[in-house]
Amino acid sequence: MRTEEPAKELLEWDERVATAARQGQPIVALESAVISHGLPRPANLETARLLEAAVTEAGATPATLAVVRGRLRIGLTEQDIEQLADDPSVQKATRRDIAYAMT
Repeated sequence: MRTEEPAKELLEWDERVATAARQGQPIVALESAVISHGLPRPANLETARLLEAAVTEAGATPATLAVVRGRLRIGLTEQDIEQLADDPSVQKATRRDIAYAMT
């Protein structure tokens, strides 16, 4: 068994980000903590949208990162962003506890 295979099951790429990666286009990683913990509602959702729009306007693909349903999402859908912005029970996952958050 190749060592990369188990990791693939834990990662979920948004199609826009996967396409940009395959084509060698620039991708900018954005932290989701600004959505879930960094700003009060509704400024969190508005800021997330503005950040993604700024990255797109600069010619890159935004890839907001978050753990969603036990998988590390690389690029979020609008629905994912709205859920993170509206759900007060979302955990903050750091390097220390990301494995716990994914289980």
